[in-house]
Amino acid sequence: DANRQISDLKFKLAKSEQEITALEQNVIRLEGQVARYKSAAENAERVEDELKAEKRKLQRELRSALDKTEELEVSNGHLVKRLEKMKANRSALLSQQ
Repeated sequence: DANRQISDLKFKLAKSEQEITALEQNVIRLEGQVARYKSAAENAERVEDELKAEKRKLQRELRSALDKTEELEVSNGHLVKRLEKMKANRSALLSQQ
């Protein structure tokens, strides 16, 4: 009976050691995954920061371009009015001759 108990305990010990080994391997695998996910998350955050900076830069450029466009449109309007006045003056001069 004692031999049977010893045999059962040895079997349970071997089985427990196998389970421990499997669990240790699982822990190593999961730690590797955590490291990869952490690295991927850090990389994603870095890319996000770069994209946000690029977006701010592009928005500044867009505002600048829109301001310049507005300035040019105003300037064009003034030039068109001057041209119309010059044409009107020319017509008036030609009609006086």
